Amino acid sequence: KAYWALKHTNFDLKTAGDHIKLQLNELSELRDQAYENSLIYKERTKKLHDDKIKNHIFNVGDQVLLFNSRLKIFSGKLKSRWSGPFTIAEINPYGTAKLIHPDGCNFKVNCHKLKHYHEGNLPSLEIPDVTTFPKDK
Repeated sequence: KAYWALKHTNFDLKTAGDHIKLQLNELSELRDQAYENSLIYKERTKKLHDDKIKNHIFNVGDQVLLFNSRLKIFSGKLKSRWSGPFTIAEINPYGTAKLIHPDGCNFKVNCHKLKHYHEGNLPSLEIPDVTTFPKDK
């Protein structure tokens, strides 16, 4: 192995030094290009993330549902992760809200864990009888 290394070694110091400088320049160019690519990737993922976030506007007195993030420890497939409805008592800066439960307990939560509660009865679905359809001949 040492003979192979000696065969391929350049003993001219000037050309060897130039070759090493060239390799270092190429390495720094590759590093700069990788840095630019990582910035482009970060910008794209930030844009995709920001597009998915819905900007909810909450007002005092609104009825809201609260996302229960601790439920996934004992996850039941048919359990709802939303609890409530709660009433917003006050909106604080930086995206927090003070909620009032009908039982009387008050607490502050992040507004990202809230969604509007729309009260009302859903219309019942009418399924037509199978015998009312005409038969194909």
